[in-house]
Amino acid sequence: MKTDHWFYGLFQSAPDLIALLLQAKGSGDAPALPSLGPDATGDALYRFEVPQLKAVNHRLDGAFWPRSTEAGTAEQPVVLLEVQMHSKAGFTHRLGAQSFRFLQLHPQMGHLAVVVVMPHQRLNLGPAQLPQQLQAFVDGVAWLSLEELGQMPDLDPMLTLLTLPVRAEADLKRSTQAILDQRPDLLSTVLTMLFERLPTLTPKELMVFAGIPTDQLLHTRAAQDLLDRGRQEGEAHGEAKITLRQLNRRCGPLSEATTACIQALPLEQLQDLAEALLDFSGPADLAAWLEEHTG
Repeated sequence: MKTDHWFYGLFQSAPDLIALLLQAKGSGDAPALPSLGPDATGDALYRFEVPQLKAVNHRLDGAFWPRSTEAGTAEQPVVLLEVQMHSKAGFTHRLGAQSFRFLQLHPQMGHLAVVVVMPHQRLNLGPAQLPQQLQAFVDGVAWLSLEELGQMPDLDPMLTLLTLPVRAEADLKRSTQAILDQRPDLLSTVLTMLFERLPTLTPKELMVFAGIPTDQLLHTRAAQDLLDRGRQEGEAHGEAKITLRQLNRRCGPLSEATTACIQALPLEQLQDLAEALLDFSGPADLAAWLEEHTG
């Protein structure tokens, strides 16, 4: 017997039946319900609809799978990683949605941990009042503040490396040199972040800043990597200027926040945006593209 249509008609006629169902699962007195019938609106507690949920392309920042088992264990769970460095009011809702979508796609999962890396605890990532079920999920997330991590003594060099994006410029030189004293193999990674933090310095000045002896400047792979990175940044800057000019024509004047978001895109994404904007009909299309591709 196909009952979906029958249930649809029943709940459409008497949406407050859901209150009785909830009451049956709990305790206490049941609410007084209006008479059954299509015109029984009165003081109804609920309205009924059949929402159609559109498919959303969720892109996770990273997933870590234990080598021992893809189901994860209590000691080594599967870990979902999100890096969120800017305020975003809808972040907690998106995080919950994409985490449960991940679980839906991997029904064999036994142990899952969700880790969010953020610059500090003051970041606005969602409303203070959340639905109970979402709040329970949020309470189980590991929220890692880089600001607090950087204040811990005797950090492992790898953990100190994580804090470079948020360290005060006055502390940056000491921190980078402390990392390289223990882990010289991290030079290329350190220089890449210094390039982001101190864009006005030349590659040679950055390497001196990091404490690399001058006679090694031309004999290290990191120097060449940094020069290559500089060329890529230059290409991205040029691509961003062209893309922004085209977007202003197609979508109208852009806000400062939107402009900054586009300027921060890597070269590959800027090229994707330059192609996608040919199909944009207005600012809503741009907002949707940025929502999907920047998270």
